Amino acid sequence: MSKVPYSSAVGSLMYAMVCTRPDLAYAISMVSRFLNQPQKEHWKAVKRIFKYLKGTADVGLIYGSHSDCCLTSYFGADFVVDLVKRRSLTGYAYTLGGFLVSWKKTLQLSVALSTTEAEYMALTEAAKEGIWLRCLINDLRINQEYANIYCDSLSAICLAKDQVHHDRTKHIDVRYPFIWSERRIKVHKISTLHNPADMFTKPVPKSKFDHCLSLLNVDC
Repeated sequence: MSKVPYSSAVGSLMYAMVCTRPDLAYAISMVSRFLNQPQKEHWKAVKRIFKYLKGTADVGLIYGSHSDCCLTSYFGADFVVDLVKRRSLTGYAYTLGGFLVSWKKTLQLSVALSTTEAEYMALTEAAKEGIWLRCLINDLRINQEYANIYCDSLSAICLAKDQVHHDRTKHIDVRYPFIWSERRIKVHKISTLHNPADMFTKPVPKSKFDHCLSLLNVDC
């Protein structure tokens, strides 16, 4: 099988994902891992994504006015989703006044030893984006003391607030604990049912997928 059509197709999908279609983030991340040696099943997956695009041509980001321009984030992680390098997956989304302004799905740089660590490292990545976005909106004279970050992992929240060093977290000690003293973000607990970041990190049922899109104001 030629690599050219597969690479071109995935490249087009990645452009759509980055610009206007966060609902494609998880699917495209999966097929893009096989750019070097795509097989027949990978090409079938790409064609399925195009079929989905054809049926959802009227779906996109919705923006409007809102009296409360609050910067809010939702994030999640999927533990050891990369079966080759054993890395976990980070996914987060930021809304401003309820409208989606930033999202990302990426494999983590470090190997997490537990679900808690994977969620904690995802929290750190979301926090860094939140700090940058907060500075940006402050430059636009939308003053906000801190960004709100919502997480469905209580253990990750406890680890972020606990300034005690643990033997099991030494391997992530240098890069990630800056969040302990960070005052520009606040972390809150949210139910998994209402966490839209789940669609960035794992396959979800259609009902949950539609609910995630609704929470992020992605609609027709």
